Amino acid sequence: MRIPLHVALAFVLGATTVVAQSVVPSNTGSNVPQAQAQQALDLHNAKRQAVGVPPLQWSADLAALAQQWANHLAANGCGLQHTFNDKYGENLFGGSGTTYTALDAAQDWYGEISKFKYGVLTNTNWAPTGHYTQMVWRNTTRLGMGQATCGNGATVIVAEYDPPGNFIGQKPY
Repeated sequence: MRIPLHVALAFVLGATTVVAQSVVPSNTGSNVPQAQAQQALDLHNAKRQAVGVPPLQWSADLAALAQQWANHLAANGCGLQHTFNDKYGENLFGGSGTTYTALDAAQDWYGEISKFKYGVLTNTNWAPTGHYTQMVWRNTTRLGMGQATCGNGATVIVAEYDPPGNFIGQKPY
């Protein structure tokens, strides 16, 4: 039986679990280069594996949507504003003074773990950790990211997640 490289599967070998890598296609669907998209996806999946949830797959379709929104933000002053009526989960990142990558954004979002106390999300506890919890939300299966450069040289990075997470009254995993 042949297993496609783009399918992430877990194999149990004795007491060791090995996770086959989810591969980002050469056409990422956005301005995020393949190598950088792969690094960001790998970070997401390593952090998801650490809490016992299945890996994400890269979605060129979601990346194209993320790119459209990143372009919109860059063209409109580079403020970090979420999309309206978006049916996907979304993380935003912005920075200036250096060149930022999708991996930098994912590392920043993951940094919220220091504020995370495992439990049910409420109206008061999700805001400081919502980027992190979206990264590791159990039911999320697909990720796409886009990036754009603003007129002042700043970078904006958008991630779209399907299905979305961060539901009040639920635990992320």
